[in-house]
Amino acid sequence: MNIPRTARRTVSRAATAAALATALGLGAVPAATAAAPATAPHAVRTPVAGPHGGWQQDGLRLKAADNRKVDAFVARARRAERSISPQVRAVARISHAELVGFDQRLKSPDSLKRKVATWMHETPGQSVDTSLALINDAVRYTLQWPAGHYSQGVDTAAALLSAWGNDSTRWANTWHRTAGYKAINSAWRAPRSGQLFEVQFHTPESKAAQLQTHKLYEEERLPGTPPERVRELQEQQNAIFAAVPVPAGAERLTAPARRVTDPSRHRPSPDPARRLPAPAHIPVG
Repeated sequence: MNIPRTARRTVSRAATAAALATALGLGAVPAATAAAPATAPHAVRTPVAGPHGGWQQDGLRLKAADNRKVDAFVARARRAERSISPQVRAVARISHAELVGFDQRLKSPDSLKRKVATWMHETPGQSVDTSLALINDAVRYTLQWPAGHYSQGVDTAAALLSAWGNDSTRWANTWHRTAGYKAINSAWRAPRSGQLFEVQFHTPESKAAQLQTHKLYEEERLPGTPPERVRELQEQQNAIFAAVPVPAGAERLTAPARRVTDPSRHRPSPDPARRLPAPAHIPVG
């Protein structure tokens, strides 16, 4: 990703300022929770314990052994989150982002089990291990900027995540789409734990559209949803996202270059971006 000179200067100066502010005890980065559009309340679906320690919900099932593997995956993700969150909070402070929904940064066990069970249902023969290896949002964050600051904010945030050792593993920029979801969904691998985590880059309008379409998307993915209902749900989601303004330059934003690993030393090769200061520890909570 080509970072404008002004963005590089912003990263360097702001990183130093953030570290100094933390050292002086100015406190943690404030996190905001986006307000969902007013909608009718939905009934909470309670998962049912399957036979002999399995799991089931909405026609989806996991055997006991697979259920235990998901539980172990959840435990590892929660341990790794403790070192990832301070970096993301620092990134939010430096890039002047709003950290949206920070309290939901850990995907719930039932949500993960639902995802794994859905994939295994849609791809017969796919193992739980293969399914878990595909999950990059057990730990997830949302950074949000007003449209006028969005492109520079994303550039700065992605550059910092990369500079602090996180490897970019996925970058889905959908701002260019004429229909459907609009935002940037990125995935990163943390350097110490190897944990994958997701960072979504939004504007207030795109985040509101995501919240508004969430239940529609969930219904669309249910195994028993009829094809005609699937088409109807897709059309409703398209209409909502069509109203989201595209920030200037957003469709051209790309991921930082992936780090090249030297197999003889089992560590990343030198990266000029590492001249940026390391993130100061910012307490979570």
